[in-house]
Amino acid sequence: MAETETAYEPRMKTEYRQRIRKAMKDKFAYTNEMQIPKIDKIVVNMGIGEAVTDSKKAASAMKDLAAITGQKPVATKARTSIAGFKLREGMVVGAKVTLRADRMYEFLDRLITIALPRVKDFRGLKPTSFDGRGNYAMGLREHLVFPEINYDEIDQIWGMDIIVCTTAKSDEEARELLREFHFPFTQAQA
Repeated sequence: MAETETAYEPRMKTEYRQRIRKAMKDKFAYTNEMQIPKIDKIVVNMGIGEAVTDSKKAASAMKDLAAITGQKPVATKARTSIAGFKLREGMVVGAKVTLRADRMYEFLDRLITIALPRVKDFRGLKPTSFDGRGNYAMGLREHLVFPEINYDEIDQIWGMDIIVCTTAKSDEEARELLREFHFPFTQAQA
């Protein structure tokens, strides 16, 4: 890389390296740098079960998910046939994307600063939605909250699940890590 050319680094990644790592080390008194938790990956899942009969809707949902995440989604297919739902084995029932590295930090930045404040009647994220191993799961009812989606061009509103996977050993460490990233958690009810 030439001297005049500078490498771009996402804002959240810089903040993690410069501020959050030190804050976590001070709070939990880690003795080794490798003990400090970090965000490992973000998995975005969109169920498109209603679009089983219409392949155009499934393609539209996958296009929207690709626009939101900046990465091509993988189609998730039905494992078994269910006659009551007119579902056959191998039909597309969802789409998912696993984000890592810079794309992960970019998505996290857009989620926290732009998308979550645009959610209707948003009162904060539940601080109890951890799985016991330091991973946080949340759901959005509408994919319209992301600025990449043009409201006039969509044919259906899709919900999505977002799972933030961390290297934290406990939910308490993961909760503090996400608080340092400015996740808008609600205050615990006493």
